[in-house]
Amino acid sequence: MKILVLNCGSSSLKYQLIDMSNEEVLCVGLVERIGIEGSVLKQEKDGVEGKLIVEQPMKNHQDAIKLVLDAVVDPQYGGVKDIKEVEAVGHRVVHGGEKFAGSVLITDEVKAALEECIELAPLHNPANIMGIEACEAILPGVPMVGVFDTAFHQTLEPKCYIYPIPYKFYTDYKVRKYGAHGTSHYYVSQRVIEKLGNPEHSKIIVAHLGAGGSLTAIRDGKSINTSMGFTPLAGIMMGTRSGDLDPSIIDYLIEQVGMDMKDVIRMLNKESGLLGVSGVSSDFRDVLAAADEGNERAKLAIDIFFRRVIAYIGRYFIALGGCDAIAFTAGIGENSAYARKEILSLVSEALGIVIDDDANENGDGERLITKPESKIKVYVIPTNEELVIARDTKRLLNL
Repeated sequence: MKILVLNCGSSSLKYQLIDMSNEEVLCVGLVERIGIEGSVLKQEKDGVEGKLIVEQPMKNHQDAIKLVLDAVVDPQYGGVKDIKEVEAVGHRVVHGGEKFAGSVLITDEVKAALEECIELAPLHNPANIMGIEACEAILPGVPMVGVFDTAFHQTLEPKCYIYPIPYKFYTDYKVRKYGAHGTSHYYVSQRVIEKLGNPEHSKIIVAHLGAGGSLTAIRDGKSINTSMGFTPLAGIMMGTRSGDLDPSIIDYLIEQVGMDMKDVIRMLNKESGLLGVSGVSSDFRDVLAAADEGNERAKLAIDIFFRRVIAYIGRYFIALGGCDAIAFTAGIGENSAYARKEILSLVSEALGIVIDDDANENGDGERLITKPESKIKVYVIPTNEELVIARDTKRLLNL
């Protein structure tokens, strides 16, 4: 049983073909610059040297998905001989609002509900819908499942998701905390629970640190609070996003600086975070390199980033009433031993964490990076959102 997993962005498309009989990834690819000059598809297959590269115009997602379906049957880099071997498609959907507390089989009613959620994720949901409609056109009759980034956080209680503004804005306009990265937080927390021996009760903090970043407090496998909010702009400092800030700054920038609202929101989303403070880059690696060369603003950006992360670790430690384990995942969380060590050093005395420097710096893949005497276990867990999507697709379709 082979499932194609699609993650459609506004001008990009990530995909994997997975054999669910053994959860083997048959091929993995990325399509970039959809609808833009220079469209390109790149696909790799484990154990095969090199990659398939297709450079040709793709005016929309339907064009891109046609090329994906050709690529997955490529004799050298593909995963199947005939596209009929693909039994289902799993789609990542960024925002399900309050309508979806779990993954669902895609129907006309579900698509209509996704349209209603566009206003909550105007950058992401339209692309997700385009991917679904493109598959319907090219693969008629092949069942599809939608897996929502927000669904894992539907277990939050009102005291954690209602904002302290007039209640009518929630009832009339659905203004509330929704969170994001839910599929990643779910996968990583489940892996940690397994590593802890599948206890009946567990208290876990997951730090998904990448270009976008969020932390989630997870009790007994359920999200009880998360750092992103109504949109992915809230929470910790990120690559280009500010994270939490005083809302009055927005009014000040409009009234005193002369910016308009759209410019301010674009600045907070696209020009802030590590990029805004450092003036160097949105990429943590570039900022760290600049800091090592003596760039003071780069050093400041990294210091702010670390302190924004530990503020949420401390907040969630208290909310959980203690903590069994912390897990680092995503680009920075998985790959930067320096970031992990510095973040943990800032909370080690308060939380009794004793880091194992050798495991942190020299290990690979899933691993424990604290010593036996540490009061809290700390893990590195590479995220695997695609596998979660494939598993949910298989489960819902009873494949």
